[in-house]
Amino acid sequence: MSENKVNGEVIFVGAGPGDPELITLKGSRALERADRVIYAGSLVNPALLELCRLGTPFHDSAHLTLEEVVALMSEGTKRGEMIVRLHTGDPSMYGAIKEQFEHLDKQGIPYSVIPGVSSVFAAAAAVKREFTLPDISQTLILTRLAGRTPVPEREALAKLAQHQASMAIFLSVQDMGSVVAALLEGGYPASTPIAVVAKASWPDEEVLLGTLETIVEKVKEAGIRKQAQILVGDFLDPANGYARSKLYDPTFTHEFRQGTET
Repeated sequence: MSENKVNGEVIFVGAGPGDPELITLKGSRALERADRVIYAGSLVNPALLELCRLGTPFHDSAHLTLEEVVALMSEGTKRGEMIVRLHTGDPSMYGAIKEQFEHLDKQGIPYSVIPGVSSVFAAAAAVKREFTLPDISQTLILTRLAGRTPVPEREALAKLAQHQASMAIFLSVQDMGSVVAALLEGGYPASTPIAVVAKASWPDEEVLLGTLETIVEKVKEAGIRKQAQILVGDFLDPANGYARSKLYDPTFTHEFRQGTET
């Protein structure tokens, strides 16, 4: 633990997928109270910074290393500052927060996390679909294609695709051809529906719908290279229909309602 007394704290806040109204109330209140904000400038909507008090120092972490980010946290908390570390979406998904926690733990700096709305759910909202349809899929796999950041072999996209579950693929649209090849290798039919949602919840949101057979060309024509969610599975367009939810079936009895016989 640092010899210097720490009087401040760091709050990791999920900024949501882009629409500034999709930050949580708790997250917005943290920004209103912040003495300093370190934000992921390449992804976080700058409109969220308008929630802060006039004169609040802002630091764009897109230009910083981990060590520089932690140094700002250490410097501020020693002065009693409440620092908001603003991450896009939800910090727990590809947010690189564990390594920040470890540095803060070593220095005895208190911190907490406020979750946020992930782009995966903003994408589902954009296409107006439910990931968990009865008789279609009750499992959602969140993953990414291996790239400069590797993926464990046991989690290779082709292996995950063997489950035929609903899938949401992050950080991979720049290599759409490889995504489709892995999904086909895993067993998804070429007719499987797929959606690409770029900048979900932003004013310039773009939605592409297709199949594994057609989506690569559609993405190429649209020029989408980043900030996109890839959604794949029969939940997008169940060819043979799906079962009705038991919860709201009039014949189904549960804790809060007695079902009626037909």
